[in-house]
Amino acid sequence: MGDDRVKEIDCRGLACPGPVLKAKNLIDESAPAELKIIVDNEAAVQNVSRFLGSRQYKVSVSLEGEGTCVKGEKGADAGVKDAIAKEVPRRGIADQPRETARILVLVSNDRMGHGDDLLGKKLLVSFLTTLKEMGKELWRLVFINNGVKLTVEGSDLLGVLSELEKESTILVCGTCLTHFELLDKKKVGQTTNMLDIVTAMQLADKVITV
Repeated sequence: MGDDRVKEIDCRGLACPGPVLKAKNLIDESAPAELKIIVDNEAAVQNVSRFLGSRQYKVSVSLEGEGTCVKGEKGADAGVKDAIAKEVPRRGIADQPRETARILVLVSNDRMGHGDDLLGKKLLVSFLTTLKEMGKELWRLVFINNGVKLTVEGSDLLGVLSELEKESTILVCGTCLTHFELLDKKKVGQTTNMLDIVTAMQLADKVITV
């Protein structure tokens, strides 16, 4: 039985994925019907909201003092919203055979390789454009560090990534976007956190790092 009392955690000042992990631990320990997570940055708001949605909570967001309150309530209309969480229950069921492999591509830079930067950018454009040839095997595209710059306003690859997103899930590191002050400029993909990224790598059949 879950605890019906409202649970509250102050996660202000915690770096990613601290707020999500705090929320996860609370839910795993007491499964409260209602909980409030107080955070102090937009990336945490998005990440905690997605996580609570994945745990069947109805999510609402409001300002509270010097922070933002992400509230989760169990309700009939709450549903799974998180792309990673929907895959988790499949793991461990005797590794059921699938028609296609799950390939995760981790993009950590806005260019490919070392040496000539102009050549590196051209190579990465060619690489990402060619990824569609993987077909349904391309399961996740994850952008971290300098790679997040490819997903924001002004990127020459927005068209390519938008096409890939029709068939695959694109995850973009919220901490990285915040570091580069690009969170409000993201145009493609879901803002994510390190817990999502690690979980995705664990579930993938193959990880390709660029």
